[in-house]
Amino acid sequence: MKNTKKGVLQLLAIAAVIALLGVYAYLGEVNDKIPGVRDIGLGLDLDGGLSITYETSEAKPDAEKLSTTIYRMQKRVQNYSTEAQVYQQGDNRICVDIPGVENAENILEELGDSGNVYFILGNGESGTDNILNDGSGNYVLSRPIEEIIAAGDCILDGSDIQKAEAMYSQNQQNGIQGTSYFVELTLKPDGRSKFYEATKIASQYYYAVQGTQNYNKGIIAIVYDDEVISAPRCQEPIDSDTATITGQFTYEEVKNLANTIQIGALPLELHQLQYSIVGAQLGSNALETILLAGLIGIILVILFMIVFYKLPGICAGISLIIYTGLLILSLILFDVTLTLPGIAGIILSIGMAVDGNIIIFTRIMEEIRAGKTVRSSIKIGFSRATSAIIDGNVTTLIAAVVLYLRGSGTIRGFAITLAIGIILSVISSLLICRFVLLCAYNLGFTKEKFYGKLKERKIFNFTKHWLKYLIISGVLIVAGIVGLIVGKASTGNILNYGLDFVGGTSIEVYFDQTPPSNAEIEGLVGDVFGSTPQIVQVDGENAVVIKTDKMIAQESEDSEIVQLKKKLNETYGVTDDKIQVDSISASVSDEMKMDAIWAVVIAGICMLLYIWIRFKNLAFATSSVLALLHDVLVVLMVYAVFRVTVDNSFIACMLTIVGYSINATIVIFDRIRENLKEMTKKQNLDDVVNLSISETLSRSINTSITTLISVVMIVILGVDSIREFAVPLMVGMICGAYSSVCIAGSLWLFFIKRSKKAAK
Repeated sequence: MKNTKKGVLQLLAIAAVIALLGVYAYLGEVNDKIPGVRDIGLGLDLDGGLSITYETSEAKPDAEKLSTTIYRMQKRVQNYSTEAQVYQQGDNRICVDIPGVENAENILEELGDSGNVYFILGNGESGTDNILNDGSGNYVLSRPIEEIIAAGDCILDGSDIQKAEAMYSQNQQNGIQGTSYFVELTLKPDGRSKFYEATKIASQYYYAVQGTQNYNKGIIAIVYDDEVISAPRCQEPIDSDTATITGQFTYEEVKNLANTIQIGALPLELHQLQYSIVGAQLGSNALETILLAGLIGIILVILFMIVFYKLPGICAGISLIIYTGLLILSLILFDVTLTLPGIAGIILSIGMAVDGNIIIFTRIMEEIRAGKTVRSSIKIGFSRATSAIIDGNVTTLIAAVVLYLRGSGTIRGFAITLAIGIILSVISSLLICRFVLLCAYNLGFTKEKFYGKLKERKIFNFTKHWLKYLIISGVLIVAGIVGLIVGKASTGNILNYGLDFVGGTSIEVYFDQTPPSNAEIEGLVGDVFGSTPQIVQVDGENAVVIKTDKMIAQESEDSEIVQLKKKLNETYGVTDDKIQVDSISASVSDEMKMDAIWAVVIAGICMLLYIWIRFKNLAFATSSVLALLHDVLVVLMVYAVFRVTVDNSFIACMLTIVGYSINATIVIFDRIRENLKEMTKKQNLDDVVNLSISETLSRSINTSITTLISVVMIVILGVDSIREFAVPLMVGMICGAYSSVCIAGSLWLFFIKRSKKAAK
């Protein structure tokens, strides 16, 4: 009776949580003052956004300066959205795409034209005042900035600044806790030496006039667009890579000051040419198909869990519903901009949440088979599953954190959604699912028949066939290498790089009336270029932007551009003067590629160290990373052999596979670690590995099925651009399950035997 009462209270608590999530979702839809699903920011690929075109003041800027400007601009616009992209167009134009824009005018005003920033001595070495107090506490230049520069009183300019960031610190004064806001400057090596010499001069002036009314002395003024934006005094020489600008600032003030310095630190001056609000890059139906695929996928996953795990499957379904609600709520509260890579992070985190349930339920069924009571089996099952769930999720979380800190653009978007999903998946598996399962038990579901009992497993000799697995993997990887070579020979590129990686041509077309559908334009352009273009509708105008990976240097009489113009004229009556053609650079710049590479390398090292420390064995760490590398190479084979387009989604796909692969391997290694403690004299290491893999085989299969369900639904229901992302992802997940079962354990065994042989 006591347990039943407790179970009823638990059931009411579960119902209350689901009801609260439902009510919040409803209120978020009907009340504009309450953040709701509609407030989840969507990237340009799903919902469009603001597209701005800038032109450099130099007609033919230096390539290195242009590249640096693009990279720094990328860092700058990430303040508006982690998914913002910056890329080159033509010889001296830079395009900025910012998704999730609500107030374009504010952003345009804040970005503005990018002039340069200068740091000047308030009082020059000649004794001349470079700045004057206008009588209201504001400082103004006493003469044009060009004269000040010519006089040698400009100590730094934008090229000497590495970055400027808004910072804060906690302090206590008179027993009251407060927050101080300041700007931290990071200087380049040359800038550091210049700044040191200037601050020596400024600090000497400061102490020489202390107590007088000569406020210009000791000041280093920061000038942008001929305006003094800050005039801090220097009290002592600064010989450091960093310097701070302090004062009675609010957070908004230091943020604006840091942003202005950052934008003024660009090597090139930029002037805004035009801007437009554009439609979804993946097509207007992309989001709807993804949402539908996700909904059907979750329903099918819940049904699968119920069929396979009975009552625990129902509990898993309830936990998954709560998990999904909490995930959506987190996306709203953390103001996440959702893009295709971000969706990949969600798919992976949902898979890991379900995987946690599968690990737990398998353990419970094992304990029931061993003769334990249902109550004891639930308790022991959760206890034994905890280490595998924690290790798998923490390892992937480490990767997400590193990717966020080192990555940029879509990589950071992927990292954010993955990190949120991982944290919630641990909570869902170890807390929510436990609470729901105990609720069911307390309500009277105490019989074994409700939970199932694992049959005696057949122990498969996986290690015996290690050579066969090696050959299979070797053939796949070699096929990938051959595909890379053939691709290089036939097209000049080892992979089928898309616009994001190699650039192409942008064609802006203005129609006299409502533009034709994307499908019509794709068909027309595809006939000319022989490839599927990217079509972006410009909101509020009868115009579309056609982007193709074809690089067209000039318009010869038989060029594809001339053919396209002719077709547009014949079909839609569009004249040449309403068609603008520009070459565009890769939005994934060399710096961003290096960010991605370094992020993955550092993440791999961090994961290796964590596994090494956690498992107290380097063989576990090395084997898991090698299995992960194997999966990446196999998926690369898919891209190489089948010439799947390599774009931003390629990075997301690879990162998803890294997270999935490492988690699958950790589960098996956790079981090997456990069985090593119970190893008998009759057993050898081969027996332990085979036993461990066989014991976790059903988990590996079921997790693969539940994770693949959502991806398969995207393949079935998604548009072509989504499908190109989902198919390699599906292959990677299958490969991740294969490598964890067939390769990782054998690798560990090889390293252990080799180390023992070396020890002799």
